[in-house]
Amino acid sequence: MSVEQAVRALDNAPELEGGELRWFAIPPQPARSAAWPAGVDARLVEAFARRGVERPYTHQAQAMGLALEGRDQVIVTPTASGKTLCYTVPVLQAIVEDPSVRALYLFPTKALAQDQLHELHEIVREAGLDVRTHTYDGDTSPGARKAVRTAGHVVITNPDMLHSGILPHHTKWTRLFENLHYVVIDELHTYRGVFGSHVANVIRRLRRICRFYGSDPVFICCSATIANAAELASGLVGREVAVVDESGAPQGERIVGLFNPPVVDRELGIRRSLIHATTDIASVLQRERLQTIVFAGSRTQVELLTQYLRDLPGPPRTPDLPEPVRGYRSGYLPQERRAVEAGLRDGSVRTVVSTNALELGIDIGGLDAAVLAGYPGSVASTRQQMGRAGRRDTPSVTVLVAGSSPLDQYAVAHPDFLFGDAVEAARIAPDNPLIAAEHVKCAVFELPLEDDERALLGSATGIAINALEEQGMLHQTRGRTYWTSEAYPAAEISLRLGPEQNVVIVDQGPPAVVIGEVDRPSAMTLLHDEAIYTHDGRQYHVDRLDWEELKAYVRPVDVDYYTDAHVAVDLRVLDEDATVADSGYGQVAVTYLATLFKKIRLHTHENIGWGKIRLPQDDLHTEAFWQTLPDALVAQWSKDDAEQALMGLGQLLTGVAPLLLMCDRGDLRLSVQVRSPHTGMPTVFLWERVPGGVGFSEQLLRERERLLTMAHELVLGCPCSNGCPGCVGPAAPGDATKARVIEALGAARTRAVAV
Repeated sequence: MSVEQAVRALDNAPELEGGELRWFAIPPQPARSAAWPAGVDARLVEAFARRGVERPYTHQAQAMGLALEGRDQVIVTPTASGKTLCYTVPVLQAIVEDPSVRALYLFPTKALAQDQLHELHEIVREAGLDVRTHTYDGDTSPGARKAVRTAGHVVITNPDMLHSGILPHHTKWTRLFENLHYVVIDELHTYRGVFGSHVANVIRRLRRICRFYGSDPVFICCSATIANAAELASGLVGREVAVVDESGAPQGERIVGLFNPPVVDRELGIRRSLIHATTDIASVLQRERLQTIVFAGSRTQVELLTQYLRDLPGPPRTPDLPEPVRGYRSGYLPQERRAVEAGLRDGSVRTVVSTNALELGIDIGGLDAAVLAGYPGSVASTRQQMGRAGRRDTPSVTVLVAGSSPLDQYAVAHPDFLFGDAVEAARIAPDNPLIAAEHVKCAVFELPLEDDERALLGSATGIAINALEEQGMLHQTRGRTYWTSEAYPAAEISLRLGPEQNVVIVDQGPPAVVIGEVDRPSAMTLLHDEAIYTHDGRQYHVDRLDWEELKAYVRPVDVDYYTDAHVAVDLRVLDEDATVADSGYGQVAVTYLATLFKKIRLHTHENIGWGKIRLPQDDLHTEAFWQTLPDALVAQWSKDDAEQALMGLGQLLTGVAPLLLMCDRGDLRLSVQVRSPHTGMPTVFLWERVPGGVGFSEQLLRERERLLTMAHELVLGCPCSNGCPGCVGPAAPGDATKARVIEALGAARTRAVAV
C-alpha cells in the first residue's frame, strides 16, 4: 500500500471524524556527491562501492577531509544522512597506515554500540582489512576483556563504561591510551542536561589520561539538528570544533499530518484522549499494511497503546507466527529489545510502540510511517522521530497527534514552529559544583592531580578539592593532590539521574524469573504495593515492593484497569541567585512523597477506586525559576480563586517552557504557593527534577519575556470559554480561572517589557 493511499485512508477514516487533520509536504531533496578525499585506501573505496556508495555525499567528503587533517569537528545532518561513513573512513585509513593506531567510539546506549559493531565488521570484512573491533560494556565477558584491552583497534563503548570501567583502570589500557588517535562521540544531542554535564567531565578526565600517556586524540562528534551544536560539542570536548552542517544526502518526500483530536466536552474544552486518538491513527495505518513506529511519551503510554493495538480486529494469527505488534522501552530485557529490532528489519513486526529509545540511530530498517503520540518535547526530537520512517529516498508519512497539554496545543497551532528553521539549544553545566566534585574525586583516584592540571577539570576544581580535603578524601601537598580514601568513587557515581539503584521486577512464577527493571524514582509510582505493572502488553499485579532490597514481586493478572500514582510535593527556597522584576531563580529543597494511587479503567479511563501508598519520602536539592504576581491583583480574588489562577498559570508556563529549553516535559515540575514564605507574594515555581539543576532555571529567567509572551498568546488563542487542558486546565462552566490567568499574564508581560 502506498503512502498516498494511506493519506487518503486517514482523510476518510470514520474514527477521526470531528478532529482536525492538516497535511504538510516536506519536498524531497536530491543527492549531492563529491570525490573521495585524496589518499583514501583503494580497498576502502572499492568496499563502499560494492555496498552502493560510489561517491560520498558532500558533507561526508567534507567531514572525512577535516578528520584526516586532524581537526576536531561536529557533524550536524538529518537522520539517515550517512554520518557513520564520516568517521569510519578516517579511522580505518589511520589504522591501515599505522596498525598501532587505536580509536574509541562512544554511544549513549549499548544497543547503538552493538549496531555499530555489526556495521563496522561488515565494512572491515568487505575491504579485507586486519582491523579488530570489539565492544566493551557490562555484557562483555571477563575472558574477552583482556583481548579487547590489548588487541582491539577500535573499542566501542558507552560513557558509563568509560567512566567506571576504563578510566579508573587506565593502567590496563596502556596500548589504547598511548595510541589513541580518534574519539567518536555519536548522538551528541543526547548529551544534554545532567547526563551531558557528567559526560563533559568524563571527557575532561579522558583528555587528562591521554595527556599522561602522550596522546592527543581528534574528536569527531555527530548530532541531530540543534541550534548550538558547535557550543555543545566544544563544551563536551573542551576545545573549539569545526561544524559540518550542509547535508548532501537525498531525502524522500515526507507527508506530515498534524491531528488535533475532536472536542468531546465543549464546556470543559476536553478533547478525545491522546491514547485513543493515537490508537485510531495507528489502526488505520495497520489496515493499510504500512510498517509503522508509534512514539509514546511514557512507559505507561507504551504499554496501553501496545495492548489497545493488539486488541484491534485483524486476520487470525497462528501460535507459530511472531506477534506483529510489539512494545519497546527501557526496562525490557536486552534479548527482548534485540528480538523487536530484528523483527522490524525482517518485517515480521508490523507495528512497534516505543518511547524515545528508538529515536536514536539503531538500525530498524526502512519503515513506512511514524505516529507521534504527543509533541516529543523539542523540535529536534520531533524531526528525529519523523526521520525513523522513509529512510533515504523513499516517501513516508508521519502524523503528530496532539494531546491536551499546552505544549501540544501550541505545537499543532503553530506549524511554522515545527517546520521552520528554529530548533532548540542543548544545555549542559559541567561546572555544576555537585557534578564537578564527583569527577574531581574520580580524577584524583585515577592519577594524583598536579596544580597546573586543575584547569583541565574545570573552574569548580579548586573549591571541590578544598571541600573534599575537609572530608578526608583528598590531601594536598607540594603542588599535588592525592586520593586518601579507600572508596572506589566511580562505582558510586551515576552519569544519569543519581545513584545507580534499579528496582528488579520478579515474576514469582513458578519458576521465579526476572522480567525487567525500573529506576528507583520511577518505582515509587510504578511498582508500589497493589500497582498494576504492564510489560509488553501483559499485566502484572505488584504483591510487594521491597524498598530496602530494591525488588518488586509481581504475578500475572488479567484486569480491566491500570494504576496511576499521586505525589505530594513541598518546596523551600534555600538561596536566591538572581531576580529581575517579578521573576527570579535560586536554590531550592524539594520533598516529595507518593501518597495514593487511582485505579483507571482501560479504554474509558474512568476512576474506579484508589488506595494508599506507604513509602518513605525522597528529598532533592535543585534549582527553580519563580514568577510572582502582584498583591494588588490577587487581592481582588478569594483564596480559592487565587490558588486556581496560580495553578492555571503554572500549568501554562510548565507546558510552554520546554519550547524554550531542550528538555523533556518531565524535567520541570510545578509548585504553587498562594503566599510564598520566600517572596511574600503569590508565586509559581518551576523546579528542575535533577539534583543541583542544570541551568534551565537561569535560562528561563533570561528568557522570561519570551516565556510570558508565548504563554499569553497560547491562552488568548485557545478557543475554550473558561479553561481547558490545552491552556489553564479544565474549568467548570462560569469559572473565571482563564480570565484571571490572562489578566495575570498581561500584567507580568507589561512588567517584564518595562524592565
